[in-house]
Amino acid sequence: MSTPRHGEIWWAEAENQRRPVLVVTRSDAVAVLNRIIVAPVTRTVRSIPTEIPLGPDNGLNVECAASFDNLQPVRPSFLTDRVGSLGAAQSGEICRALAALADC
Repeated sequence: MSTPRHGEIWWAEAENQRRPVLVVTRSDAVAVLNRIIVAPVTRTVRSIPTEIPLGPDNGLNVECAASFDNLQPVRPSFLTDRVGSLGAAQSGEICRALAALADC
């Protein structure tokens, strides 16, 4: 299995649940942390500043969003399959959503 990287979308599996998540933790830290921060991906798109819109260009089948209002720590071992990643045009979206989350 490859190591998850910042900006990648992975399937997370825990407690009989499976859902896509966006890796928020910086790539250099993932290998040394017991838990990493992810934003859950949901089909409920609210078009608010604390979301990153995602869809087929990111490896997902439907239009959806990564929710930064619901950031979660997960064990890297819970990330089972890489789905896709943010595109080059979305490279600053994580910083933008984090700034909106912190009301900066």
